[in-house]
Amino acid sequence: MSRAGLHIISHTDLDGVTAAAVAWTYGRPLSSPLRVSLTGYGEVDLLVLDSLSRGEPLVVLDLFCQRVQAVDEIDRSFSHGDPPFFFDHHQSTFERYGSRPWVFVDRESCAAMVYYRWLMDNAAREDRPRLVPLEGIVEVANDRDLWLNRIPESRLWQALVTLCGPWAVLARLIEDPSPELSPEERSFSSAFVEEQEKRFRLALEKALRSGEDLLFVGPGALEFGDVSDFCGLVLDRMESPPRLAAVLSRRPAGDWNVSMRSREGFAGRVTGLLRDGKKVRGGGHDDSAALYFPHHYRPEEIRDSLVSAVRSAIESDAPSGLSLGDLLKQALEGKE
Repeated sequence: MSRAGLHIISHTDLDGVTAAAVAWTYGRPLSSPLRVSLTGYGEVDLLVLDSLSRGEPLVVLDLFCQRVQAVDEIDRSFSHGDPPFFFDHHQSTFERYGSRPWVFVDRESCAAMVYYRWLMDNAAREDRPRLVPLEGIVEVANDRDLWLNRIPESRLWQALVTLCGPWAVLARLIEDPSPELSPEERSFSSAFVEEQEKRFRLALEKALRSGEDLLFVGPGALEFGDVSDFCGLVLDRMESPPRLAAVLSRRPAGDWNVSMRSREGFAGRVTGLLRDGKKVRGGGHDDSAALYFPHHYRPEEIRDSLVSAVRSAIESDAPSGLSLGDLLKQALEGKE
């Protein structure tokens, strides 16, 4: 069976694209030909299992398997003493699989920075210099993914990913890893950000609010790539922000994608409560996660499921000794 010299599997946002650019820059002189898959949580298991079946070396960035069977297969095939090949920063990965020798997780940085720093510490000395030109864009991706808001261009870079697609931005970074946007890139992405602001205002008008628990945006109100900025504005600038902001959209395959953001870990906790690995899949980290519901679910059912999960998470945090009556009283008081 044919196999590539290295299979790079990474996410489709700026962090994932930047991480893939780091992997390409490092791996091409050593492991050519390279195979690159930019994907999401719904496909990562199949891609990993395909490479394992081929005996193909791989590196997985900013993503993690969603099925126990895939993790079990990795455990069986991993040779003790080999370097890790999963590099991630998600809380859920750390909690469930952080002790695996094939996983390297750092929750304090974006995945691109996790991988970049690991390579700078562990790669052969002669291979490190070619990675240095990527340091600037790795910083931009880190600013964007962690919502540090110290680098204004980070939002424009994410806009480029949305407008041009992850593959085009990956090609740009391979050709020119500079974090400086050209005048044309800046003008193009800035115009998109201005259009985003108009969509955000309309989305807020149509959004459904469930008390303090959830702000839910139904399908069609926002475009792909809007979610992070929209939810960031809701959570950071709204006078009384919800615990969880969620945006629903249809995926090309017909199933539902629910993108969630929070500031106190509710996105990750809701994902953990609702995903079952069969009908409802999902992944992410504490404050940025996604769930995938089958096509036959109605938006109202999905919204109700999210609200129930948030309330279950709140109840699990309640001090011992509180009765159900106490919790109901608190909920009623919160609505007044």
